[in-house]
Amino acid sequence: MKKFIFLLLALQVSSVIGQGKSDWERENEDRLKQADERVVPPPALDRARLVELDLGLAAATDFRYFVDPATVSVGTDRIVRYVVVGRSASGVENVRFEGIRCPGEYRIYAVGRPDGSWGGQPTEWRSVPKQARAAENALARRYFCPVKQAIRSPQEGVDALRAGGHPALVREQSQQY
Repeated sequence: MKKFIFLLLALQVSSVIGQGKSDWERENEDRLKQADERVVPPPALDRARLVELDLGLAAATDFRYFVDPATVSVGTDRIVRYVVVGRSASGVENVRFEGIRCPGEYRIYAVGRPDGSWGGQPTEWRSVPKQARAAENALARRYFCPVKQAIRSPQEGVDALRAGGHPALVREQSQQY
């Protein structure tokens, strides 16, 4: 009888251990994720530093997108943060301070104002758009989340921006052929 009770207890403990997260953790997951984030406002935008994103051949769009390399950061929460500038053919710009949680979510922390200050409230986390022309798609897939994992340092992200894509993707593509 003692063996039977011990076996039942062992099975119950192993099932609890195998769950990974408690009910409380699952119910409060979004709040816990937000608590992990330590968002520091980016340095002032300097348009002279902007690096244009290569959105790929299929990306026919009226907008060109740029990232200021000095704003790329990787938090202890593994979220890659940066300032992205979308510029229309007529020269109108949208400036956003964003973050990517690899491999497939992003949020806007603030929107740039003409005077250089930041405004607005952070958005909720959203899925990265599937459209090839979306800047967030290119940033996640080609630059900041190679092989679906966050870059390890801001310099790694800056190097990927300047090279037109992350070197891990080049290696991965060459191994497929």
